[in-house]
Amino acid sequence: MITGGLGGIGEVIVDHLLRHAAQVLVSDVLPVGEASRRIREKGWPEDRCRYCRADVREASDAQHLVETAITVFGGLDVALCHAGVVCSKPILAVDSDDWDAILDVNLKGAFVVAQAAARAMVRGAVRGKIIFTSSWVQDVPWPEITPYSVSKSGMKMLMRGMARELAPHGIRVNAVAPGIVGTGMAKKQWDTEPSYRRRAEKAIPLGFMQPPESVADACLFLCSDASDYMTGATLLVDGGCSLYPMD
Repeated sequence: MITGGLGGIGEVIVDHLLRHAAQVLVSDVLPVGEASRRIREKGWPEDRCRYCRADVREASDAQHLVETAITVFGGLDVALCHAGVVCSKPILAVDSDDWDAILDVNLKGAFVVAQAAARAMVRGAVRGKIIFTSSWVQDVPWPEITPYSVSKSGMKMLMRGMARELAPHGIRVNAVAPGIVGTGMAKKQWDTEPSYRRRAEKAIPLGFMQPPESVADACLFLCSDASDYMTGATLLVDGGCSLYPMD
């Protein structure tokens, strides 16, 4: 099960999982008809890929998402809390509505989905996995996205706290932290804002924007048996952005 599964990175993650024989319940906020059309266009197999619209801010939607995964595929062993939003504003221009919008989706949304998944895993005695999508900015400030950075810092502690409490149930909880990925808002700024591009190029030691496939590879690893002895860990896949703060 993955939230935010039809976003720029989410679609690549879903594609990777399906190519490795997974059954995936894809969730996003798109209407069912539009989402179904996009899934058909991508050629994802209907027997292993279904869509369920959900607003991650709502606990009832998260519960419905989990129940749908169990009903459609007979169980839930991995939950990827991937849904997220970001806006770019100087801190002095951020208002309370901006703050609430970002924290509600990124942090509260991650919590309610992870909690619903964990409850189902405990009830079913499933030694499952919960995976959060964080970011390198959970530890390194980056200009004009402070609320986003705060949400990812909170997510890091949410992940570690859940890992500690759920370990006795055999549930592993980890996070993947990408860098400056070449999709979505970062790609738009890279292409259209010269000052952003100069700063970003300087901040990436490897020298190029992160391919979304590298994020999907990390998620695939965390979903697989190869990560069975990991819990409470952040898998940092950021091209070296977090090695030192630069702007």
